[in-house]
Amino acid sequence: MIEQLNIPLIDADKLAREVVEPGKPAYKQIVKKFSRDILLEDGTIDRVKLANIIFTDETKRKILNKCTHPYIQRAILKSLCWHWVKGERVTVLDVPLLIESGLYKYMSAVIVIYCDPRYPRSSENLQLGRLMRRDGISEHAARQRMAAQIPLKEKVSFADYIIDNSGEFEETERQVFQIMNKVQPKWWNWLLTWLGPPALATAALVTAAQSNGL
Repeated sequence: MIEQLNIPLIDADKLAREVVEPGKPAYKQIVKKFSRDILLEDGTIDRVKLANIIFTDETKRKILNKCTHPYIQRAILKSLCWHWVKGERVTVLDVPLLIESGLYKYMSAVIVIYCDPRYPRSSENLQLGRLMRRDGISEHAARQRMAAQIPLKEKVSFADYIIDNSGEFEETERQVFQIMNKVQPKWWNWLLTWLGPPALATAALVTAAQSNGL
């Protein structure tokens, strides 16, 4: 849906996979902390084996987060800067752990997709099915991962906008388009925002030059 509106989408899950590719800093830290036992024959990280370790041990999960989160956040910032340089008015950031990581504090708007728990397609069931299909894991393993996150019903309290995904696809699509229209800044507001960082950087350089007598 977001692509239909020609709005850039940053997928944090995709970035998380990229930062742990062999040879990258996060990969080296993970191997150092968890040993080469968590590697497959081709040298890549065995995501299932590592998940089985961290989702049954909170301490080890925190260790993994320290190895990966700085690099994921850096990759997100890099992507955001690139879209800003291109002059994009809005960029959507898809982050499963947006609230848990604290990144929500830096968003201009937080959107939570939620389903009424009275419906068979409840948020929990959708999330459970998505995890099982994406990672090829059992229901038990998927529930372990979900237990490590803030429940969606609590995440709703952090939201500026809520998309109710209980109904038909067309209704969900209507809500998405409506919210995207609301978060689009006016052209003059966008221009001020876009020009702000370069103006501040220029002012800082001029001040520094003047203080050095240049």
